[in-house]
Amino acid sequence: MLIFKIFRAEEWATLRADGKTAGAPIDVADGYVHFSTADQAAETAAKHFAGEDDLMLLAVDTDRLGDDLKWEVSRGDQLFPHLYRVLRQEDVVWAQPLPLQDGMHQFPAGLDEASA
Repeated sequence: MLIFKIFRAEEWATLRADGKTAGAPIDVADGYVHFSTADQAAETAAKHFAGEDDLMLLAVDTDRLGDDLKWEVSRGDQLFPHLYRVLRQEDVVWAQPLPLQDGMHQFPAGLDEASA
């Protein structure tokens, strides 16, 4: 199953340069890397990245994360995937820009099908 992480340009640059990252400032503060499912990603973008451009959407295969991935209740009593270790470049299946158009982030077509 694919799960998704939204990074700002500088956070994406850190992962690419260092090969690993503890995540965005909120991830570091919380002690784990926040992810979203395909169904949760658009709401995450709207809630935490409203109006922000120059974002990257990363897809990560849950099978690559092992026991360090925990599913925990969060926003709206939904289960969200949280990674309790650094995110490594080799964990990332793909990454692509998450453009902002007319105030809305444009997610790749077929995101739901790609994550199943």
